[in-house]
Amino acid sequence: MKILVCISHVPDTTSKINFVNGDSEFDTNGVQYVINPNDEFGLTRAIWFQEQQGATVTVVNVGGPETEPTLRKALAIGANEAIRVNATPTDGFFVAKQLAEVIKNGAYDVIIAGKESLDYNGGMVPGMIAGILGYNFLNSCTSITVDGTNVKAVREIDGGKETVSTTLPLIIGGQKGLVEEKDLRIPNMRGIMTARTKVLTILEPVEASVNTKAVKFEKPAPKSAVKLILPDNLDELINLLHNEAKVI
Repeated sequence: MKILVCISHVPDTTSKINFVNGDSEFDTNGVQYVINPNDEFGLTRAIWFQEQQGATVTVVNVGGPETEPTLRKALAIGANEAIRVNATPTDGFFVAKQLAEVIKNGAYDVIIAGKESLDYNGGMVPGMIAGILGYNFLNSCTSITVDGTNVKAVREIDGGKETVSTTLPLIIGGQKGLVEEKDLRIPNMRGIMTARTKVLTILEPVEASVNTKAVKFEKPAPKSAVKLILPDNLDELINLLHNEAKVI
């Protein structure tokens, strides 16, 4: 079984976020980048398939040379090889087109992508890839087992979970549940040293239209000051909730 794990290179959630050039570009200075958490759950599950069922695991990213440390970390965790499509990930459709080309040429059986990345939270790339290739697709996937070409999976739906059966090839939008946080792997020294010798292939992008662009970024408005009301002043509390907060 050949598994491809799509890796997004995203800012650490503890990073301080700023914008430059009239708030039209993200300021990368001093920002630490990591594997997108939803992708890391998928990568860890893929390594489980590698260990239990002999699967080969390839990781792929669309980005410039600055994303290679993130791919090397994925290799240190246990992926067999990595691919970097040498292009700026301008929008979801452009990224989906690049990944679809990699998938088509690599004949992968299972493609695991995070259901969304934690920078733009678009949640569109896995479904777009499936639409381009005509592959089966499951989003918000929290469990997957593979027996030959048959797949059983569980996904989150409104109000509960749904168990489905499908066949390979399959694209999933994964999330926490594929593995738990306690099962995520930290690269050890042997993994880090081995990662240096593993293959990292650089591919040039295929032609694809760019349909959207970021015009301006804006930070959330700062929280307003808290108003404290004495416990015996219920009239004032009701007045503020009704006339100022407008929640009653």
